[in-house]
Amino acid sequence: MPPGKTSGPRTNGTDRADRSPNRLIHEKSPYLLQHAHNPVDWYPWGDEAFARAAAESKPVFLSIGYSTCHWCHVMAEESFEDPAVAAVLNREFVSIKVDREERPDIDSVYMGVCQQMTGRGGWPLTIIMTAEKKPFFAGTYFPRESRAGMPGLIEVLERIISLWRGQQDELYRAADEITRLAARPGPASLAGDPDRVLLDRGFHELAARFDPENGGFGSAPKFPAPHTLIFLIRYWHLTGETRALAMAEQTLDAIRSGGIWDQIGSGLHRYATDARWRIPHFEKMLCDQALLVLACSEAYEATRQNRYRATADECIAYVFRDLQDPGGAFYSAEDADSPGGEGAYYTWTQEEIDRALGPEDAAVAATLFALAPLSETGAGTGSVPRDDRKQRSVLFAAGTRNIPAEGPYITEQDFVILRDAIRSRLALARGQRPRPARDDKILTDANALFCTALARAGRVFNNPAYTSAASRAMQFLFAHLMDSEGHLLHRYRDQVSGIPAFADDYAYTIAALIELYEATFEIAYLRDALGLNTLFLAHFQDATDGGFFTSSSTTVDLPVRKKEWYDGAIPSANSVAFENLMRLSRLTGDTVLEETASACARYIAGAAFRSPSAAAGFLAALVCSPRTGAAQDLVITGDPADPGTRALLDAPGDLYLPGMLILYRPPGEAGDLVDAVSPVARGRGKPDGRPTAYLCTGPACLMPVSNPEELKKNLVAGKTEQLRRKKPDTH
Repeated sequence: MPPGKTSGPRTNGTDRADRSPNRLIHEKSPYLLQHAHNPVDWYPWGDEAFARAAAESKPVFLSIGYSTCHWCHVMAEESFEDPAVAAVLNREFVSIKVDREERPDIDSVYMGVCQQMTGRGGWPLTIIMTAEKKPFFAGTYFPRESRAGMPGLIEVLERIISLWRGQQDELYRAADEITRLAARPGPASLAGDPDRVLLDRGFHELAARFDPENGGFGSAPKFPAPHTLIFLIRYWHLTGETRALAMAEQTLDAIRSGGIWDQIGSGLHRYATDARWRIPHFEKMLCDQALLVLACSEAYEATRQNRYRATADECIAYVFRDLQDPGGAFYSAEDADSPGGEGAYYTWTQEEIDRALGPEDAAVAATLFALAPLSETGAGTGSVPRDDRKQRSVLFAAGTRNIPAEGPYITEQDFVILRDAIRSRLALARGQRPRPARDDKILTDANALFCTALARAGRVFNNPAYTSAASRAMQFLFAHLMDSEGHLLHRYRDQVSGIPAFADDYAYTIAALIELYEATFEIAYLRDALGLNTLFLAHFQDATDGGFFTSSSTTVDLPVRKKEWYDGAIPSANSVAFENLMRLSRLTGDTVLEETASACARYIAGAAFRSPSAAAGFLAALVCSPRTGAAQDLVITGDPADPGTRALLDAPGDLYLPGMLILYRPPGEAGDLVDAVSPVARGRGKPDGRPTAYLCTGPACLMPVSNPEELKKNLVAGKTEQLRRKKPDTH
């Protein structure tokens, strides 16, 4: 499939276009459209489906997935395209399809139910419930027929039908109890105010799970979890604990050299199915690219190692090339599957490499790239024919260490030239293959997260093109994903916006606006962040127990309202909101925002008390908060045309200061605009207009300075004092 195209109905080589479409044909979600020609009489989530279930006294069969989900495709091809399965569903159930990326609130509620009932979760998510949306059965993938200890879908459906006809009252009682448990609030606070002890415990948990041979945490499967690496880098900065930085660096290096990184076209695959990062689950998601760019930017700031900048640059280049909409925003994901099966686009046989490069250069390529056969693991290769799986391999381990000690290609410069030439030729050959499908819906939260990554990379790498791209994408969000009253919307596709925004949309957009302010010092970004934060507090805040609900107070189509504290594939809305509130309170001096942040922190710390590392995104934010002593605030005043002003603004640039916030106040009317948004800047500035820097750590401020070297000394002195006050490690 050529770039720019999305998938229609997935057919696995069988033409279904002659089937009459079901109700999903009117939807915008690529995932729902993939099922629009199923023989199953699917409904989208809505009143019509539940009204029919109530009128006909039928249970509801709910299937939740997303367009680039491999096992969702497998279950669709095995079961939802099967006339016999469809006949049972159409006769006995009302069937509903949900795209988890369009309705993360629905997914959150019922995924929690599945984990509660079965101890595990995943997609496709299978729920059977009453017309009142109360679940009594949960699972994930089911084969059509029973095999390998897994019950088949037909067997499950027949069992449910029998129970529904004979024991419906018992099912309703079970559904009521399950819904009651799902509606319980999160754990009460057990930890008190979060502090350095929580950070230390989080570090020691990660250290105990660290894989010293391969990097990463635990065994297979392995997820990159870049926000965990950001926490470790910041923890090293806070405490001087060298193991934390070493774990983060080893993991980033292993990811970059492994098969989880696309060695030919760049970009990060979803996760590794093995412990050595060699065999990936092949889908590529925008959120994962954003988090990797953020982690590499952080690692570069901390170490000044150019390999981290190179990885970030290549990751951004992949997104610009393959996921960017002409309007400046970014698409959601690329599929793991293509017409040849899962991973067929990305994998190679030795014969294909020889044919693309010729025997001589293929031998050279063997010194640059190693091959990991798919047969090393059965995970993630379910749709690749077994015989083909034995032959196909994933490229991994690009790096100078693979160059022979003796030979013509031993210098770094020669290596880079040769590697790039080999990659270009293999990319050209790969480009002749059918591409994986692309999910071209534009999601507010994912776009805002990538805007944050672009703005930070632009600042850290001094690359204005990245900052400009972030600004353009943010303009797209404001133009197409905001209603007339200033409320955010969640999804844009096919020139249609829709779905009221969720907590993640607001939290990530506010974070992106703050990051854009820090990259540009344009006060409009900070003003917009404060405006959206006011709406966020009004519609999502839990004023009783702290934290924020996933869905808005205006949401009425779910049986329960969830709060998420766990930082899974991406940091939770609560973790991001905590950091936003702390930054906004410091930038504006608003103590109400600081108190709201504290309530949010107490909620997360209580929920994560038994396993702080499960909230690594929150811990990364906590390192940068005044609670830990790591936060420094810098106000710089002066004429933007004065070289002295620029020198002060640039002074922190070659230092790693993750807790630093910089507020710039220009003179004249522009300064008055800053004062209106940020009263902490008011009154700053020398009467003679000389550029001046005011550095504070909490309530303690140093004497203002105008010399950039003196400012650097003060910043370094603050770091030294922070290490001196380090608490003993707490096990």
